[in-house]
Amino acid sequence: MPVQIELDKGKVPVKIYTTDVDSASLDQLGNLSQMPFIHSHIAAMPDVHVGIGATVGSVIPSKGAIIPAAVGVDIGCGMNAVRLSLKAHDLPDTLVRLRSAIEAKVPVGFEWHKREAIQAATLKQMDYHLQPITDKHPGLIKMMRDFHHVWGRQLGTLGGGNHFIELCLDENDDVWVMLHSGSRGIGNAIGRYFIIKAKKDMGRMLGQLPDKELAYFEEGSQHFDDYIEAVGWAQDYATVNRREMMRLVLTAMKPLLPAFKPTREAINCHHNYVQKETHFNADVYVTRKGAISAQEGELGIIPGSMGAKSFIVRGLGNAQSFCSCSHGAGRRMSRTQAKRQFNTRDLFEQTEGVECRKDKNMVDEIPGAYKDIDVVMQNQSDLVEVVHTLKQVLCIKG
Repeated sequence: MPVQIELDKGKVPVKIYTTDVDSASLDQLGNLSQMPFIHSHIAAMPDVHVGIGATVGSVIPSKGAIIPAAVGVDIGCGMNAVRLSLKAHDLPDTLVRLRSAIEAKVPVGFEWHKREAIQAATLKQMDYHLQPITDKHPGLIKMMRDFHHVWGRQLGTLGGGNHFIELCLDENDDVWVMLHSGSRGIGNAIGRYFIIKAKKDMGRMLGQLPDKELAYFEEGSQHFDDYIEAVGWAQDYATVNRREMMRLVLTAMKPLLPAFKPTREAINCHHNYVQKETHFNADVYVTRKGAISAQEGELGIIPGSMGAKSFIVRGLGNAQSFCSCSHGAGRRMSRTQAKRQFNTRDLFEQTEGVECRKDKNMVDEIPGAYKDIDVVMQNQSDLVEVVHTLKQVLCIKG
């Protein structure tokens, strides 16, 4: 479907691909549209919902400036998926042992590996590129605290919140592994550090912003260049983290299943990131906060909630969305609201047929707390086409 709502109260329009948008998100999008450096317009995906400063599900093209809080603290958070040479009938009747094997191999929540699981050469190269950043910003090391020493051991770990590892079946009964994670503790520290820097750098101008979280760096300033370097490192870290986690998941599965191999190159895509692109005849920085790139022919991953469908999609290169689409279903209610409204009985009912944790600590991730993924997909039929429809049978969360 085309754009369904267009706001014209700011310096640029806001084009929204859904009518299911709450007032707080509309206010945030309105604030973003007041910023003086936005190019052309702001696009809001059909999974749009309120965030911190910038709205989740927004695509923000900027000329000459970047808002660190729009990228957020889960820098490089994104998806990885791979189809395997297995069919549904190759899976055991119960997936309990398979879930336990993956959980034993991949640390979740606040846990990390006892020693680095990744190749020493990769770690050395990443450390080589991190060192100039920390040399220029010793305060960043303080912000990192323990993560400065363990970032190597966090490579190949899941984290918590809505991060997950899933085993899925597609419309042909092919087996897929799909996972969602980002740059872990070190990316969080980098994000928080530069958000604070942006606020300090703006000085008295901070009070003139519609929201202090929209503090920005201007291109050409030292902290702009430093942020570009640091956020790029964190985005690369997130990619390596997902790749390493996928390797560990497949390693854990092999002793419990018939011989298998990946049948295609894994799809690995960010949905909290910034990069330089060309749109409407201008080179701009595109910040996707809860959105993925959907250039024409580009493959992407759009997960539903725990217990719902997910999709492998192909981008249609829609110019009005800045060649973007949603990053998932999008939350309908906060975690606090979800815990108030639902209980473990609801969780059991809504995740029937999925091997996963079903305790009270998972209630905030219940499918009912998210938007209907089918409606979200209908609303972005102009942005992507569905290549595969996946249904999870196993889900691991932190």
